Order: sequence, then C-alpha cells, then structure tokens
Amino acid sequence: MKKTLTAVAIGLTILLGVNIVSNYIYTRIDLTEDNRYTLSTSALNTVEEFANPVIIDVLLDGDLPAEFVKLKSETKQILEEFAAKNNVIKFNFVDPLKDTSNAEAVMAELQQLGLTPANVTVEENGKMSQEFVFPWAMINYNNKTTKVALLKNKLGSTTEERVTNSVQQLEYSFANAFSKLTIKEKKRIAVLKGNGELEDIYLADYLSSIKDYYNIGAITLDSVATNPQQTLDQLNAYDLALIAKPTEAFSDEEKYLLDQYITQGGKSIWLIDKVNIELDSLFNEEGKSLAFPRELNLTDFFFKYGVRINPVLLKDIYASQIVLANGEGNNSQYNPVPWPYNPMVFSRNDHPINNNLEALRFQFANTIDILDNNAYKKNILYYSSPLSTVVGTPNIISLDIINQSPNKAEYTNGNKALAVLIEGEFNSVYTNRVKPLQLKNSIEKGPENKMLIIADGDIVKNQIRNGRPLELGYDKWTNNFYGNKEFMVNSINYLLDDSGLINIRTKKVGIPFLDQEKISTQKTKWQLINILLPLTLTLIIGILFNYYRKRKYGK
Repeated sequence: MKKTLTAVAIGLTILLGVNIVSNYIYTRIDLTEDNRYTLSTSALNTVEEFANPVIIDVLLDGDLPAEFVKLKSETKQILEEFAAKNNVIKFNFVDPLKDTSNAEAVMAELQQLGLTPANVTVEENGKMSQEFVFPWAMINYNNKTTKVALLKNKLGSTTEERVTNSVQQLEYSFANAFSKLTIKEKKRIAVLKGNGELEDIYLADYLSSIKDYYNIGAITLDSVATNPQQTLDQLNAYDLALIAKPTEAFSDEEKYLLDQYITQGGKSIWLIDKVNIELDSLFNEEGKSLAFPRELNLTDFFFKYGVRINPVLLKDIYASQIVLANGEGNNSQYNPVPWPYNPMVFSRNDHPINNNLEALRFQFANTIDILDNNAYKKNILYYSSPLSTVVGTPNIISLDIINQSPNKAEYTNGNKALAVLIEGEFNSVYTNRVKPLQLKNSIEKGPENKMLIIADGDIVKNQIRNGRPLELGYDKWTNNFYGNKEFMVNSINYLLDDSGLINIRTKKVGIPFLDQEKISTQKTKWQLINILLPLTLTLIIGILFNYYRKRKYGK
C-alpha cells in the first residue's frame, strides 16, 4: 500500500511539473516530410506588429467535397502556426450557404464582394452533381478588411491538383494579406506618360489591385526638353517605373533620363509592342489589316541590357479565342474561334513570379532574343509553346486564317522568349558615348537592380464594359479568365520586395489524396472488413475468454 501511494505521488508530481513547465515553454514540431507547416521567417515577420485582434473568417465549412475538406484542414494548420506566433490572431470557419432558403441571395452578395465561387463536380455512387464552394478567407484588422483566395485555378487541373496548388500557396497568400494590413510606408510607382502609353482606363484594374501595397503617380516625360533635371528628380522619388505599351518613339534625351533613373537604382517594367496592329483594325469589310514595325528608338537601349525585341508577330497553335459574328441583325451568332496571334502561354513554374500561375493571354506578341553581351543575370519567365512560329513584318494579317486548319509543319520555330527578368549591377547605356544632355550627379555604374521586359503591351490591358474597366485577365467575349493579373502583381512585388516574402511562392508540398476509383470499386469490401472483422475478433476473444474461465474455475 505504501509503495502504491508513493508511485501515485511521484506520478502526480511529474504531471504537475509538466503542466507548470508547459505554461512557460511552448513549441510545435513539424513532422511532415516537406515541412509544409514550418513557416518562413519572412512570413512570420508579417504578424509580429499586430497589436489588436485579427479576426479571420474562412468560408470553408459545412458539407464540403472531400478535396475541400483537405484544403480546410491545411488552412487550419497554417493559421494555427500564425496564431502560435501572435495570439491576437483568431480564426473561425463558417458555411456561407448554411441557410439554404437564402442561398441565392448570399451567393449574389458574396460575388458582389469579389468572392467568386468554385463550381465543383462531385461523383458519388456513380452519380454526378454540381456544388458551389466559396474558398475564401476575410481578414479583419483595425476596421480594414482584405480577402484571401484559397483556391488556385489552373487550366486543365483536376480538383486534386487544384487543391495541391492551393495548399502550396497558403503561406504566401496569408502572409501577403497580413503585410498589406500592417504596411506603414508604401513604396512608390511611376506610370510613365508622354509617349502614347495605354490610357488610364485600360490600366485601371491592375493599378487598383496594387494600390494597397504602393502609392501610384503619373510622370510625363514631355518636360525633359525644357527641364530635364527636375524631371529626373521627380522620377527618382519613385521606386519603380511602369512603361505600358508606348506607341511613340522616345527621344535620346528621354532615353538618357530613363538610363540614369535605372542606373541610379530605379526598377522598371517595360511592356513593349514593336509591331503596329490591333484586333479592332481587322473588323472591316475586308477582314484584314497591315501589320508594320513600330519604331520606338529603344533598340540600342535594350541591347545594352542583353536583349533584343524583334518586330515580328508570334503565331502559336496553343492560342486563346476571339469571338466573331456570323449573320446579320437579330440573326447574328457569336462564335469563339482560336486566334493564333493570341498565344496562350503556360508557366514552367521555375521562378517566384511565375510559379503556380494560370495560363497567360498574349495579344500580337513579339519575340525576344537573349544576347550574350554582358554579365547580367537573365531569367526567361515565359516562352511560347514548341508549336509556334513567327511572322515577319510588314505583313497583311487576315481573319481568313481562322477558316484554315493549322498546319503543324509550319509551327516548328517555337520556344521563343516572351518575358525576361534582368538582374545585376546595371551600367549606363551611355557609357563611352556622347551624352544627349547634362544631368547632375550622373553615374556610369549603379547598384544591384532589376528590370522586367515583356514583348507585349496588352498583357496589362483590361477590357471595358459600359465604360467601366473589367478585371485584368478576364475576357468578356469568351467568359474566360487568364493569369495576367496575378503575373503582373507578382512581377511588381518581386521587383520591389526587400523582405523576400514572394520567394515563399516556390515552396513545394505534396498532398496525399484517396483514390476515388478504388473507393468506388472496393467500397463494399472495405465496409465488410471494417464492420465484420471487429465483430469477428470480438466474438473469438469472447469465446476464448469464456473457455479459459471455465477451465480455470470450472472445478
């Protein structure tokens, strides 16, 4: 008896000690093979400054399809890791369609907030059904709200692949949203004007998407001729310059001013069309138009950075669609048809900018040659498909091509560079050259810098409906979505990211899923095993135990 009491006392003492220590020492151990619950330092830093409660409503609850149950579970694990870093973070899962009598009104309200549902096909017992799921989270902090898309769509992906892609991005998606809520000093972006760039309404959705991260202003280069130093000083107040589809040539003075802005550390994104052709110009009686080179006076400028944009048009068998009308008046029919001059370009998932993105839509894209004339690091972010080719200019572009089946023998000049990221310590383009004007504190070699060049000015252009801009990447004619918006947002975040937060996008995780085919074909077998086996074992153990008792106590 004394030994028993001593053992109980020791056990209680140990238990009490463990509880006391646990109040002061807290740790979580990630035992997953891919360390998917181990958050990066840059992600954890985004929640350190939260002082007031952060409330996160995750719209994933209720009777969810199996794959979304997995997404819910992974989301919960990630949020628990963030909450372990800062206990002001509170989250809960809600079912927005719980009240079935009001489901349509709730869906309409959610879509007005920009929360688009996922239409999921569910197969159970050989029957197919459609269900709507809203894979979104809403983060509320200090009267500010930001939304987080939990589901990553990629063309042709199965539901399992979509969920895996989504889980890979959870850490970045939440960390990025947290950083938006705590940002104190925004970096500045200059939208260049004065050389026939895209009008504001065509940039509206993109600029609206990044305004939570950055302050945006317009800078015109017209004043370079009268007061170049003041123009450079104004431009140097910005961290990045966006040059979106210029259509008028740059003067040597303007080029030198931009050269000094870049050499002195300014980031830049160049969206260039070297060929003059628009789809609208084909909608005439003849259905054709002349495509001819556009002179922007930038060839020598880009040459110094090791690239050359060619005044050609890319044709690709993997292309997005345009809509053409057949018939007249009320009898008109609108049919989507593949348009080879609108390449649909897929990511190779080899960089934080392009990792896990939906296909992009290019329009009348040119091609880029990579030159080995400097030591700058060049990453080709996007290529055309292997089944593509180029068309020289000037040339007549006709709608008649849609009535012809593509001849694969002609599409053998593929894998052309379309978007190139350049990094390094940039030298002045005007080194050992006569300067077109004098600027104060001009330099020949600059600090570490980044530049993105894309051979398509329309990649950032949103469509318009009833005078209002639509979402970038959405095609109102075919009702398709492309990844242009996320690509452009990722690009600017990468160029201006000092914390390394966007590098989280390269994280790879593996999510195991049940084999639905085996579940369907072997359902009865496993049901019998799970039900009959325990009963049989219980019966056998009972018989043996009863036999043992009779043997021992029967006498």
